Amino acid sequence: MINKSIGSRIFDGFNYTFLALFALVTLLPFIYIISVSFAEPEEVLKRGFILFPTSFSLEGYRYIFSTQTIVNSLFVTIGITVVGTFINLLFTSLLAYPLSRQDFEGRKLFMMLIVFTMLFHGGILPTFLVVKALGMLNSYWSLLIPNAISAFNLIVVVSFFRQLPEGLEEAAKIDGCSDVGLLFRIVLPLSAPVLATFALFYAVGHWNTFFNAIMYINDSKMWPIQVWLRQIVILSQGGIGDSTQFDQNYIAPPSQIIKMAVIVISTVPILLVYPFLQKHFAKGVMIGSVKG
Repeated sequence: MINKSIGSRIFDGFNYTFLALFALVTLLPFIYIISVSFAEPEEVLKRGFILFPTSFSLEGYRYIFSTQTIVNSLFVTIGITVVGTFINLLFTSLLAYPLSRQDFEGRKLFMMLIVFTMLFHGGILPTFLVVKALGMLNSYWSLLIPNAISAFNLIVVVSFFRQLPEGLEEAAKIDGCSDVGLLFRIVLPLSAPVLATFALFYAVGHWNTFFNAIMYINDSKMWPIQVWLRQIVILSQGGIGDSTQFDQNYIAPPSQIIKMAVIVISTVPILLVYPFLQKHFAKGVMIGSVKG
């Protein structure tokens, strides 16, 4: 064990104290949101800031789940997130692998075109017209196909594939492995850290999507949960919205409780996925930083 000087110990103590306080400050908003969502309506109306409610209530959650619509939209969002993330990883890998190979002719041209899409975008109206022309309006494909590949994520995956040892490819080719077999049996298993990292990024994007759903999907039964939670917030503020989906005999709690309950419902499920990807995520974020 290394003996530290008094100055080093004081410095370490200061760092630990500062980081602990900083962590506490970052946790305060989460504690406040959860506390208000479970607080009694009377307490929320009397107290402006609640960290630890004196009594607990589920009024906000009862109001949100007073209709089966929210439960159905939650399953819709889960389906979009799972299928969409799979499509993202599949398409990104299939495009990144040939672009990472030195013997692929025209890869520089393709990379220039991909980078071009990061700098210039057609806009909302042209994208809507393309989706309409492809017959994907009022379909879940409109939420999956247009954003199937992220140019930034693709470039990072290409860089990762280039770092894989060339000897593995040569050995696999000697054993008679095809390019497709090489990708799925060797390259992708070795790329678990980067794939897990971008799986989380893609999944969060699909889970939080609501603008594309509003723009492309007209049937309210097909809306993901983010759209319905936005609808609930509008109704809780007395705005214009469709309230027929909720129990008209049920007295809505204060809007503050509804807002916080909405945030908890829309945040907690995706947070529960992180522990399963944390091991690979920690490796994935270090891609390209240190070698050896």
